[in-house]
Formats: sequence, C-alpha cells, structure tokens
Amino acid sequence: MPLPCPVRTRFFDTALNEQAALQTIRRDLHAHPETAFRETRTADVIARELAALGIETHRGIGKTGVVGVLWAGNGGRAIGLRADMDALPIHEANDFAHRSALDGCMHACGHDGHVTMLLGAARLLAASRDFDGTVYLIFQPAEESQGGSKAMIEDGLFERFPMDAVYGLHNWPGLPAGHFAVHAGAVMAGTDRFDIRIRGIGGHAAMPHLTADPIHAGAALVQAVQSVVSRSLDPFDAAVVSVTCFHSGDVYNVIPAQAELSGTLRSFSQNVRQRAFSRLAELCAGLAAALGVEIDFFPRDGNYPPTINTAAEAMNCQQAAAAVMGRERVRTDERPSMGAEDFSFYLQHKPGAYIWIGNGTAEEAGTNCGAGLHNPAYDFNDGILPFGAAYWAELVHHALGQAAPNMVGDK
Repeated sequence: MPLPCPVRTRFFDTALNEQAALQTIRRDLHAHPETAFRETRTADVIARELAALGIETHRGIGKTGVVGVLWAGNGGRAIGLRADMDALPIHEANDFAHRSALDGCMHACGHDGHVTMLLGAARLLAASRDFDGTVYLIFQPAEESQGGSKAMIEDGLFERFPMDAVYGLHNWPGLPAGHFAVHAGAVMAGTDRFDIRIRGIGGHAAMPHLTADPIHAGAALVQAVQSVVSRSLDPFDAAVVSVTCFHSGDVYNVIPAQAELSGTLRSFSQNVRQRAFSRLAELCAGLAAALGVEIDFFPRDGNYPPTINTAAEAMNCQQAAAAVMGRERVRTDERPSMGAEDFSFYLQHKPGAYIWIGNGTAEEAGTNCGAGLHNPAYDFNDGILPFGAAYWAELVHHALGQAAPNMVGDK
C-alpha cells in the first residue's frame, strides 16, 4: 500500500529528495544503539551532520546531549525542537541488515527515527534560512526512564539557549503513516513508582498459624490496590495503578519473613496523584493492622509528570501538520496515552506541545511497523522520514514567521 500523497509543499518535495540519505543515517543509528547517557557515537553522528550544514553546535549538555543553533532574519523569538537519542536494553528479534550490532540493546522506540527527522529538518532550514528568529535543535539523551530532559535543564539548557516555546514528537505505531495526532491539553500521563515492603514472621509451611505470612498479606494488597481507581477516584479521572513486581521466599516448605512489591501509578493531574497515593498508604496501614504484619509504603522520587500541551503551541502544530499532509490527516480527537514522557519536564518551564506522527499500521504493506513500541520486533518506518522533516520545517515557519527577503540569513 503506497504512503499517502501529502500537500506538495516545497519542504516536503525537498525532504523527499533527501529520503535516501536520511534512511542511511537512520539505519546506521539503528544498527548502533546506545542506552541512557552513553549516546556518544550518536552524538558524534549528530555533530558531524550539523557541522556539515554550518550549524553552530554545542555538546555535552546533560552529559551527552547536543544542541544546534540556527537563525535567520532579525526576529527576537526562539523555539526549541527536541528529538530523543537513546535506545533500550532489549535484545532485537529482527533479522534485517540494519538490526542492532549490540546484543541486548536496540532502538525499540524509534528514537533513531526521531533524531533523523530532526536532522532532516536541519537540512531544510539551513538551506532556506527564510524564517524569522532562532531555532534550537535539541538532541536529548536518556528519555527512557532516566529523565535526560531534566539533566539538560539542570545543565542550563534554557539559560544558555533562551527559547519562547519547545516542541517534541514521537512516532506512533497504529496511527496510519502520513497522519498526525495533536492534543490540546493532556497527551501523555505522569508516572510514579512505588515500593512496598512487608515484614511478617516466617516459619514452617506446615504450621502457618505460628507465622505472620507476608505472601498472604501481599496477595491481599495486590487485590486491594485495584480498588484505588475503581472505588476511590472520580470515574472521570483517568488513572492506572499496577503492581508489577512481587518478590518473596525461595524455599518450598518455608513461609518467608518478608515480601517486596513494586509498581506504578499513572495519572494526568496532581490532585489524582495525591489522592491515589494517600489511598495506597491507607490500604497498606489497614492491611498491616488486619493481618498482623508491618507494611511500609515508599513513593519514589524521579518520576515523570504528565505531559500537558499548551493551546497556542498545539494550534501551531496542527497548522504545520496540515500544511504538510492536509487537514484530513491531522487528528485532534485521539485519546491521550497512559504512557509517560520526559518531555513533560520541559513543559514545566516553557509553553510547548508534543505530538504523534503515525508510524503505520500492521496492515500497511512495507512499513516494517507491525510491532508496537518497546517490542523486540519493532522498527521505525523510514517512509515517514520526509513527513517528519517537512513538519518540523513548517512548524518553524508557523511559530516564528517568515523573514523579509532582505533579511534572509541575517542575524
């Protein structure tokens, strides 16, 4: 099935001519994945590509992050465009030529494609230089659970590169190639982690009456946790609580003295988050008293807040995507995801928007996107590289405007 024909903007036509070169970059990055804060080779590739375009380049921001600076005209406004760089500790199941060369590590989330689309946009913008302001090309490390955006912010990202707004995107399997999804408001949930430690009295499995069984208490707690969403929160407030780890005991005939549970809470608002955590703590205290064990509840730091787009910036994204693909391929009614995204840290400091670009559906022939994100069979759809690059370039013009002809390339 061929990819949809976009609106024939000059940016898309140019990006289409660059597709083979962009695919080469993307597949090279896929074959050489690097996990959080180890993206040195990836940063080398980015810096080399930016230098070839004559773009001012800064490295080592947030450890391995890279920022390119591109300007035109005399406008005082500036925006940031962000692409994440890191891979995941997953063993790749694919057998194509560009599969990961590093066992136990792969680009299972498409960050190789995100980097390449932003490099493609850098080519388009450097060639035209007819926007009015400054564009910061942000290549961020460690999005996957390590909070690389926070590391870049703490390393002075917004002080060194003052911007009025910041934008991000993510490929989205299941959304048809050539389509975009833009949310005005919540797009990704916040995620919190928690640990629970249960201390009981161990003993012989044949004499449970002489013990305080932490496995029994833990099993009851796992069941009770499900009531937090179903019975303690407003049905219109989305939240998910999942217990994902349960560790206890290692002998057939011994009731252990301790059990440890871990899990996540996902929500879209601080009020829901606080209410859910309060109920979890209350459930732990109540079950401890009822079952004769000690239960400690530990909310964990370093969690991701919800990703909430600002309205004006979301509208810029809608207009830019429509300019490339047509309004009928820009969806504004997609449900937000309960997945989390560290782009949210940027939005705590600046207005901005984070959108989805379709990676294709399993039924679309030749898209290599039958698998979902974080799946060992996943691959980024090279066919959408021109769409993403052209979108970024259009967004710059929508957000910053076009420089007067006699100001092109000035600063």
